[in-house]
Amino acid sequence: MNIDTDQFTVRRAGVSIPVSRGGEGAPLVLCPGLTSTQAELHELIELLRRDFDVLSFDLRGHGLSSAADRYSFAEFLDDLAAVLAALDLPAPMLAGHSYGADLIVHYAAEHPGTVGELVVIDGANPIPAPFITAADLPEFRALWEYTTQMTKRGTPSQVLLTAPEILALNLELDVLRSGIDLDIDVVGPGILDRYRKIDCPIHLIQAASMASDNAEGRAPRHNRLWQAGFDRLLRERPDISSTSLAATHALVITHAREIAQIIRSAHARTD
Repeated sequence: MNIDTDQFTVRRAGVSIPVSRGGEGAPLVLCPGLTSTQAELHELIELLRRDFDVLSFDLRGHGLSSAADRYSFAEFLDDLAAVLAALDLPAPMLAGHSYGADLIVHYAAEHPGTVGELVVIDGANPIPAPFITAADLPEFRALWEYTTQMTKRGTPSQVLLTAPEILALNLELDVLRSGIDLDIDVVGPGILDRYRKIDCPIHLIQAASMASDNAEGRAPRHNRLWQAGFDRLLRERPDISSTSLAATHALVITHAREIAQIIRSAHARTD
């Protein structure tokens, strides 16, 4: 099945953001996660284009987007807002994975009445405690060092951020999700407060073994915390539909077909 694709660029604050559009049906904007690109999500994008008018893009410093002087959640969120403003779509479905899920949840909370549906894919989790503690820092530093070393510069899959920048973004996200800042002992509302403000249907897709099914090391703690966050969300918003997949956090790659079918079914229920 060949689907024609349109490509254009959105520019904001000196950053160029490439947007791809293809498919037919209701508009669906797919927001990738941190260190993820349109190229990595190619299979999921192609599957969704069979039923949706899919618009995908690369975050600043990712893929075909240009590098930036500053990387923060606020900057990424403003980039998403700029992309959606340029598209000018009537109440589109927003789907986001991991960091991208947090971006679409914050956007929907701040722009009531503009989003038709949300698909939250293993992210935007109101975890009851920070995910990355002092005990986790060595592992996460090593993970992001490996990620930046393995990225293929000059390709659609490149990540231009440094390992310290990625770690800093994850630590910032921990505070945004849990509302807890361990460094200054402050407790705030967290992302659960954002969910309370959202006025459109929400569909949650979660990985059953987010941090792998390894019974050793820190993975069990991370899996328990991840599940506790989603349990907390579903108690707060029992209207949210939820599907759990026997997968890790890489489910958008490993389970693309299942995710595409879940999104189709979720949309059919609200159409």
